[in-house]
Amino acid sequence: MRFIKMAVTIDRHQGFGPFSRSQRCKLQSYGHLDPNVLELSQTGGTLSHSFELAFQADNIHRSFSTPCLPLTTLLGEELTYYPPRIEIVRGSGAPVHALVVEVAIALASGVQPVPIPSGLGGAYSFRNQNGINIAVAKPVDEEPFALNNPKGLGGQMLGQPGLKKSIRIGETGMRELAAYVLDHGGLAAVPPTALVKFSHAAFFVNSNAAAAASTVPSHMPKVASLQRFVGHGFDAGELGPSFFSVASVHHIGILDIRIMNLDRHAGNMLVMKHDRNDASYGGMVAELVPIDHGFCLPEWLDDPYFEWLHWPQASIPFSDYELEYISKLDPFKDAEVLRADIPLLRESAIRVLIVCTILLKQAAAAGLCLAEIGQMMTRKFSGGQELPSEMENICLKVKCCIPRDSHSENCKEKTEGGSKCEDGDISFGDLNQGEWEAFLEVYGELLRSVFEDKKCKSKSWNIMEVTEL
Repeated sequence: MRFIKMAVTIDRHQGFGPFSRSQRCKLQSYGHLDPNVLELSQTGGTLSHSFELAFQADNIHRSFSTPCLPLTTLLGEELTYYPPRIEIVRGSGAPVHALVVEVAIALASGVQPVPIPSGLGGAYSFRNQNGINIAVAKPVDEEPFALNNPKGLGGQMLGQPGLKKSIRIGETGMRELAAYVLDHGGLAAVPPTALVKFSHAAFFVNSNAAAAASTVPSHMPKVASLQRFVGHGFDAGELGPSFFSVASVHHIGILDIRIMNLDRHAGNMLVMKHDRNDASYGGMVAELVPIDHGFCLPEWLDDPYFEWLHWPQASIPFSDYELEYISKLDPFKDAEVLRADIPLLRESAIRVLIVCTILLKQAAAAGLCLAEIGQMMTRKFSGGQELPSEMENICLKVKCCIPRDSHSENCKEKTEGGSKCEDGDISFGDLNQGEWEAFLEVYGELLRSVFEDKKCKSKSWNIMEVTEL
């Protein structure tokens, strides 16, 4: 019987014990990425077609959590196959490292990723040797519309507009990671997430794509988002909202507002049962765990979808703890973290984060509840037409009043007509640094005026109610 030894090294600074490499292990750490594989190729501001998402090699975080497999067996025979392997591309922290180690051990033990039939993109579950689900991987080249999509929705190049026009094909994986990075203190309980590269793992490869690129091996490396699997009994669509705790709904909503989640539906909120009562809401409660954040941080202001918008919990005022959490949010620090940790996330998407976080902070400080803030961000329908949201109208007014060379007069004309500039989409990516700073200054002032007016109307309405009574 043959045996293959496997050793896993972990950065001791991440809370794991030290490891001494065996002399029999001849491979270098898989965390040392090949810069010839990870080349950045951009043309005209969009990612060129590739079978894996390109990353700048000099910015890649070295992985300390991938297995080191020997080239020979105990009998001294050379291996005739290339073992599957995984390495971290982006992501850090003990929970992420521990997740990658578990998947590495599963791969080295011969466990293959299992395709998940639901959804429009390619997704795979990983199980450990005991058959327990431990992770979900989503290759970026198998997203909806991507060339290697296994659900019959493929054929387009990475970097083109995707299922959501404001989010490009091949760029949802980095947004999955961004949501985890931005969930400070685990408030919303986003599961540990990383961007990883799989080599020689059994993922889907479109036969036509492989034939068109004869130099691409059948088991080509793939970049994918990797997220800890969350065991659960239901998703939010299988239970009524009365089962969910107020805090859980608020915490997910706070994150969704910040990242402008375009796709927060009931199916991507998993229900975790708890045998306790929620004194603030009454009855047995369940906690929610949010997953699937690929459609967040759009490149321009889009129409978000918040399943929780009309749940009764969303109309309950924020707690003191939540108000303190929101007050401590620093959108500019968050932006710097994203620029450093996820350098290929486009600046226009990062600016959307800043604009949405400022709205959340000022609205919460003015006493608005989660539902009221969500309604400000959501577009309305009237007479069969989609009307811009209150937030879009505010940003349009600000963007069109700041000095902008020859563009400013055109903007004023469109404002009077009630339409949105920038060919129907309000983007912040076209503003230079000076214009962006001017926008933020005017935006903050206008929001304060808007919320002060809302306060006055609210007081007037309360006085009228009392008079009628």
